[in-house]
Amino acid sequence: MTSPKTPGAGPGGPATNVPEYSVSELSQALKRTVEDSYGRVRVRGEISQPKVAASGHCYMRLKDDQAVLDGIIWRTSMSRLTLRPEEGLEVIAVGRLTTYPGRSSYQIVIESLELAGEGALLKMLEERRKRLAAEGLFAPERKRPIPYLPRVIGVVTSPTGSVIRDILHRIADRFPRHVLVWPVAVQGDVAADQVTNAINGFNALPMDGSGPVPRPDVLIVARGGGSLEDLMAFNEEMVVRAAAASHIPLISAVGHETDTTLIDYASDLRAPTPTGAAEKAVPVRLDLLAQVRDTESRLDGAVSRLLEERRVRVEACARGLPDLPRVVEDFAQRLDDRAERLANAPRGLFDGLDGRVREAVAKLRGPRELMDMAVHRVEVAGRSMDQCMRQRLSEREQALLHAGARLRPEPLRADIDRAGKEVTRLGRSLREDMDRLMRGWDDALKREDRMLESCSHKRVLNRGFALVRDAEGRVVEDPTGTAPGAVWSLEFRHDKRAEVSVRGEGAAEPPPPSEKARPEPDPAPEAAEEKTRLRPRKAQKPAAPEPVFNGRQGSLF
Repeated sequence: MTSPKTPGAGPGGPATNVPEYSVSELSQALKRTVEDSYGRVRVRGEISQPKVAASGHCYMRLKDDQAVLDGIIWRTSMSRLTLRPEEGLEVIAVGRLTTYPGRSSYQIVIESLELAGEGALLKMLEERRKRLAAEGLFAPERKRPIPYLPRVIGVVTSPTGSVIRDILHRIADRFPRHVLVWPVAVQGDVAADQVTNAINGFNALPMDGSGPVPRPDVLIVARGGGSLEDLMAFNEEMVVRAAAASHIPLISAVGHETDTTLIDYASDLRAPTPTGAAEKAVPVRLDLLAQVRDTESRLDGAVSRLLEERRVRVEACARGLPDLPRVVEDFAQRLDDRAERLANAPRGLFDGLDGRVREAVAKLRGPRELMDMAVHRVEVAGRSMDQCMRQRLSEREQALLHAGARLRPEPLRADIDRAGKEVTRLGRSLREDMDRLMRGWDDALKREDRMLESCSHKRVLNRGFALVRDAEGRVVEDPTGTAPGAVWSLEFRHDKRAEVSVRGEGAAEPPPPSEKARPEPDPAPEAAEEKTRLRPRKAQKPAAPEPVFNGRQGSLF
């Protein structure tokens, strides 16, 4: 550190003997003073705003009712802590005081944390219990029933001590089963991790039993009695979550009957002691055998009583049945009677039918009688029809006379006059509409004709240009690649044509005169007259002068 400057007179004031420091010098001096005076301290306070940074360092505040002290736990110290910082937890922090010149503040570098008495520990456990209960980990509907007679029992406990011996001895006395022991530490820093791994390990075994180790049907997590600090491993959040997430029914047996840990709330069944857990896991074999024998004797007695009751009922029913020979005799006599009546039935039937036929023949009338009856009915119907027709004709005649009396020609003539006027008006309107429609069609046709004429290539030819086609009739747009001697056809205005032969790179020579090369008659007057007749409103343009050919055609390119 640079020594302070010697006192002297300032530029704007009298001389002084107070030493002068820079900000860094003063900060370093304060840092050494604080670290030398408070190299190791124990501070009691409540943790506030704990936050673990991405680097692994933990930042927090220790506070009481009057002051606040910043704290930091380096990443290397965090891995050695047995107590994890939580909001609102009252702890005793052991470490050293230092300053942070960047913010002009002081803080404690914490090396270890411990709970500030049993009351703080109970408060932390109660807050943790409420938080886990709010997540639904202790809900009754999550509890699974314990199997009545499991084949395999998994035990998570210490391999040494009386707990495992009591469990094995109790299971062997009640009902010998296959027991799998997962040895773990039941207190200390690694106890919570080992218990969590044991529960998850049992749940990771295959359910179909295809692995070398069978999957347990029920788990027992057990530990002997101890102080609250000794049982803290079973209050850790990771252990509670593992017990709640276990797919295998779990029995907790931690401590004595008066001891309660958070795993007891998450387990499917709580046992007061490890021995009690073994009793709840398996029934008593001798009791089951006695129950089976009792059930067997009761079943035999029930079957015997049922058979005896059925025998008595059958005998009573047999006594109530009628005498079979007597019943058969009655039916035999009735059968003989029916057979005799059946033998006499055809004769009586035929006699009855013969009598009915004779009665029907007697009732039949002869043809002449039937004809006379039909003629009489026709005459009666004819007279009735004549009378009805005369009556209907009389009614029609009266109706016509009444209608004729009401008919007059004047209304009919008025209707005819009105209809004639309406027909005249409609005819005049129809002629007007047809004239207007024809004028519209004529205007549209003239517009289309003008549009067609403006897009025709012949207007370009009238301005002195020529249309070049090859021997196949295709339009020549680019002469590149044309072989010398090729014959081209030139089209001029008024459909005049001439054929030329390509010679060299940029000239063409017309072929010898022939009939095809002779100029055709000029159809311009007739075409102009026809266009003038079709388009009377369009001004006629003067005809372009006809080009003169002197036996040669200039260069086309």
